[in-house]
Amino acid sequence: MCTLKAILHDATMLLKAVKSMPELEQTKAKYLGKSGSLTAQLKSLGTMGAEEKKVAGAAINQIKAQVETLISEAKSRIASAELEATLDTESIDVTQPGRSAGVGGLHPVTRALEQIEALFATMGFAVADGPEIETDYYCFTALNTPPNHPARSMQDTFYIADSEHVLRPHTSPVQIRYMEEHKPPFRIICPGRVYRCDHDATHSPMFHQIEGLWIDEAISLADLKGTLTQFLRAFFERDDMQIRFRPSFFPFVEPGVEVDMEWENKGGKIKWLEIGGAGVVHPQVLRNGNIDPEKYSGFAFGIGLDRLAMLKYGVTDLRLFFENDIKFLSQFR
Repeated sequence: MCTLKAILHDATMLLKAVKSMPELEQTKAKYLGKSGSLTAQLKSLGTMGAEEKKVAGAAINQIKAQVETLISEAKSRIASAELEATLDTESIDVTQPGRSAGVGGLHPVTRALEQIEALFATMGFAVADGPEIETDYYCFTALNTPPNHPARSMQDTFYIADSEHVLRPHTSPVQIRYMEEHKPPFRIICPGRVYRCDHDATHSPMFHQIEGLWIDEAISLADLKGTLTQFLRAFFERDDMQIRFRPSFFPFVEPGVEVDMEWENKGGKIKWLEIGGAGVVHPQVLRNGNIDPEKYSGFAFGIGLDRLAMLKYGVTDLRLFFENDIKFLSQFR
């Protein structure tokens, strides 16, 4: 008993004197830690008889409860003292206005898309949409792409398990669906998400594409070049921008061309930049869309929407558009 009273007296003196949390933890360990004096008293109960253990155990637990109360009081006292010290050294200017909620903004790809749709609207183009999970027919067969064509390979296209559906690799299926439901003449653009097995600084497995289609009587490559030139000059705000066509093969157009735009002109030395593919719609594609190729012709083009946004806003890595970095996206508010 004398030992327990001595422990309580000693603990009372020490706990009243502690002034910091680390010091409190050290003092607590002195009495209640694995090697603490009260812990040692509890361990000694194992050597006592039943009656002696009952009396000694009650006494030890009573002292232990008193020590725990002293520790709790010391903790509250130290916390209050630390708060007072913080308030004394810090000041708040209550006259300053509070922080307002952050203001959101359009994603740069969305911003570019809205501008593109507005520009094509001035040229009489409507906006058409279609499913992102498409059938094999609308993605390939209806576009004059036979079953053994390389564009159907697993390296270029994400196939769904049943092999009859794919994540569309282009928005061209929207053109076929539109031709089936509308009679010429018409002009449409088809923006939307598309999917391919690409991933690097300028390619993403999911990206955005915008395609255009104009079907009418006597439509030619001249109409295609005039339309794209007018659009690109307005989008990049360069009235002197030139574009050029290079022969290329696409199964759904004949003839087909790669479209390059003038990106830089220093002393007559032009730097050309490829931006998409285009051409005169293949007669078989018109037939698949229930349009008479003897009476009507048309042109189609496809451009990467994300690539246009990269060029317009000076972004060097396509992946930045899809990483949801607020610091990056806030630049376009």
